[in-house]
Amino acid sequence: MSEEKSLNFLEEIIEEHLKEGKYEHIHTRFPPEPNGYLHIGHASAICLNFGLAKKYNGKCNLRFDDTNPVTEETEYVDSIRNDIKWLSDAIGKSWDNEFYASDYFEQLYTFAVTLIQKGLAYVDDSTADEIAATKGSTIEPGKNSPYRDRSIEENLQLFTDMRAGKYADGEKVLRAKIDMAHPNLLLRDPIIYRIKHAHHHRTGDAWCIYPMYDFAHGQSDSIEHITHSICTLEFIHHRPLYDWFIEKLEIFPSHQYEFARRNLTYTVMSKRKLLQLVNEKHVTGWDDPRMPTISGMRRRGYPAQAIVNFCDTIGIAKRENIVDIAVLEFHVREQLNKTANRVMAVLDPVKLVITNYPEGQTEELDAENNPEDPNSGTRKMPFSREVWIEREDFMEEPPKKFFRLGPGLMVRLKGAYIVKCDGFKKDDAGNVTEIYCSYIPESKSGSDTSGIHVKGTIHWVNVATAKTAEVRLYDRLFKVEDPSSEDGDFKDYINENSLHILPNVYIEPALANAKEGEQFQFLRKGYFCVDKESTADTLVFNRTVGLKDTWAKEKNR
Repeated sequence: MSEEKSLNFLEEIIEEHLKEGKYEHIHTRFPPEPNGYLHIGHASAICLNFGLAKKYNGKCNLRFDDTNPVTEETEYVDSIRNDIKWLSDAIGKSWDNEFYASDYFEQLYTFAVTLIQKGLAYVDDSTADEIAATKGSTIEPGKNSPYRDRSIEENLQLFTDMRAGKYADGEKVLRAKIDMAHPNLLLRDPIIYRIKHAHHHRTGDAWCIYPMYDFAHGQSDSIEHITHSICTLEFIHHRPLYDWFIEKLEIFPSHQYEFARRNLTYTVMSKRKLLQLVNEKHVTGWDDPRMPTISGMRRRGYPAQAIVNFCDTIGIAKRENIVDIAVLEFHVREQLNKTANRVMAVLDPVKLVITNYPEGQTEELDAENNPEDPNSGTRKMPFSREVWIEREDFMEEPPKKFFRLGPGLMVRLKGAYIVKCDGFKKDDAGNVTEIYCSYIPESKSGSDTSGIHVKGTIHWVNVATAKTAEVRLYDRLFKVEDPSSEDGDFKDYINENSLHILPNVYIEPALANAKEGEQFQFLRKGYFCVDKESTADTLVFNRTVGLKDTWAKEKNR
């Protein structure tokens, strides 16, 4: 495939515009509304807008579309800024300017006055229900409001009074005067200003009228001289209105382009539904590691580069579809395999005693940090007579192809010695409490002269020097691929086993000083990240992702 044909449709449009000299430089923007945390769908838009600006040596603005004071909070602004900074570092392009739609409230008000002066906007006293009743349908035209023919002078005075706070919420609105018979219902005299006596997170109580998104969006783009205003497909029917405002106001002609949302299996992307999960305590917060929010994924241990690589892989399209979460997890594993140090942790411990190892003796063994990174170096692993191993690595009556420990079986302790199981002890309930082995001194890793070959290698942690930690095993938040499309309430499909906490996991001493956000591969167990709730006394690790896609195997079974 040629380079030209491999370009996505937006790149083709931009390259044509630059070739024609329509723009000297492109200018994009990412315009989140600060009414919730960003999720993986927003990550695609961030990668797209920032990535295009980077590729074509243009600019990208971060603009908060804060036109609804009822739902917007400074907390959301801060989280959005942090999430974008985290991702943009991986993209290699930060925002060039930071703006707010509220920066333009005075200018937007002036634009509205201009429309009134041109006879293209009027103040309507109708209630929301009355306006809805006169909208018509796709097969029937709407009906003109009885207030549609007010004079320009009366509309100017009423709009001034609206700003001055003389009317209650919902008592009046400002509508554009377009065409109540227009085939696109969005152009049937849309509301462009409404009254809201609410405190705004930036402007305080300076305003009691606020522009609707459809009015603020295009005009904000125009003020900033955005050349390519990229939106998701649900805004395709809004584009004629976007163009109408710009044309009638005779301002910089920003142009809107649409691409498809990419939904993810086993989760929901609606901010309203995510807010329900938070408010109803189905999760611990917006940054719960089970959430599809960027903050949640960062806390879970997803590398920013993995998310960027995922977004680049799925690309953009003109048709919506749902992407298997396994694709995202593949990129997480691929990235962590390169960067995460290998360490040993025993999640379900049972004690192994090496009966012929000298009591009171401890030796330090060399362990490589990351075989994928030649510069990662090595660390020292204490080893002595008693070690913790995984309970699943021992069976009283092992089947024929069980290459771990059982009576008479031999296995290598990772980076240490070959041991042979000579016996075990059980408690009154029948649980194995200790396993007794003998070791072969000549089998030490790196200098093995024993001539003995074993098929199994297991990990371990030295009992005398082990530290304890809490480990949180996270799984998919929902039990079905698309909970929003199923019958009933989407919350009916929440996976009640999406979190399993192990309070006493043994970890090697090298992890004692691990810091929040550090990522590791627990050998044979998966990738884990230090959680923000860790304390000086107790480290908390979140499972980021397993070593293999076990979910696909389970589903097939």
